[in-house]
Amino acid sequence: MKRTITVMAAVLAALAVLGGCTKKSDAAKLVYWTMWNEAEPQGQVIGRAAEAFTTETGIKIDINFNGRDIRKTLQPALDAGEVIDMFDEDIDRVNGAWGSYLLPLDSYISKSYPTTGGSPYSQVISRALLDLVRLRGGGSVKTIPYQPFIFVTMYNKDLFNQAGITNSPKNWQEMLETCAKLKAIGVAGITVDDAYMAALFGYNMVRLAGYDACRVMVDNNDFSSPAVLEFGRIWENMARNGYIHPNAAGNVWPSGQIQDFATGKAAMYLNGTWLPNEIKGNAPNMKWGSFAWPEMGNGDGINTNNVSAQSFGINKNSKYPEEAFRFIVYLTTGQWDVTLAQESLGIPLANDSRWPDALAEAKTVMENTTKVLPWAAGMEDKAEINAKIKENFARLIKGDFNAQQFADAMKK
Repeated sequence: MKRTITVMAAVLAALAVLGGCTKKSDAAKLVYWTMWNEAEPQGQVIGRAAEAFTTETGIKIDINFNGRDIRKTLQPALDAGEVIDMFDEDIDRVNGAWGSYLLPLDSYISKSYPTTGGSPYSQVISRALLDLVRLRGGGSVKTIPYQPFIFVTMYNKDLFNQAGITNSPKNWQEMLETCAKLKAIGVAGITVDDAYMAALFGYNMVRLAGYDACRVMVDNNDFSSPAVLEFGRIWENMARNGYIHPNAAGNVWPSGQIQDFATGKAAMYLNGTWLPNEIKGNAPNMKWGSFAWPEMGNGDGINTNNVSAQSFGINKNSKYPEEAFRFIVYLTTGQWDVTLAQESLGIPLANDSRWPDALAEAKTVMENTTKVLPWAAGMEDKAEINAKIKENFARLIKGDFNAQQFADAMKK
């Protein structure tokens, strides 16, 4: 759905206030393609922010609310030369699939803007995420992150309290003790959906063997590592003891997060920090907690986590790159950064913005993360590996496979 947001042209003074620039921009009209639907919290906030931005600057913004179809529609439009000034999606997709259209932004982030309090933009937003987009951009900042996320173990605080659990587990022995206490009150320790089985497997492999070993597994499709058999033993035991919800083997997303987790039948779920927003209608009174996936062996520890974000890119062919960047700053600092985080129960980008209460503990995990993992530790990079993990893990926790059979099937 396309919506054109127009407001009366503002005076030059308003333009000078936003960005400290005296260049007349009241004729500018930005065309912005977004991954959000207009009805989603993110789409609603972005729409209101665009209206406010137009009121203050006179710069008109034509928003194309593509939803996730942008993954199929943007590339052909860019290739055809359609006028598109800026767009957004996942960091890896924007820098990867659409990277050839990106305008380098290194000079833009070094400037100060009205909502940055006199400091350069680069100094008021998350340094870790800025480093991440620089890495994804081959050493140059070509996108601006927003709606950051971290993959953590989300848990139900009320269930932990009922089970007498006072501290979240830091290692696997503590995880087993936590699950045993939850079982004693009639609650499964954890659940999962098919959409996140590869991520669960990847996090386990990272903790058992390290990310470098995971990369080798994926690159060579070689799962003969002893860590795979150890994973099988761990989760065979989890299923046998009733620590993973019995529905998990057959859960098709979002069944697990709605029917198992939101209802209080399972207490933990390894997922991204978008989860509170996704199931807020199903669990409106949930008291949320978060912790890093526990230590498991000789691999990477709890300071290694999947951290990423959506990101904005500016088309290198745009006639209005300065105006587009000013709108990005407007969205990612000050009032609208806070509003977007609060209404989507997400993470803000600016360092001084307040996090939603549901993600307070996730903030600590993110601040202590020193090594950043890619999505699912790479286990979804190849479709055949993702499919193999889902099929074999489901058979393992259902009881069709024992640990050795699981390991043998992963070798095929």
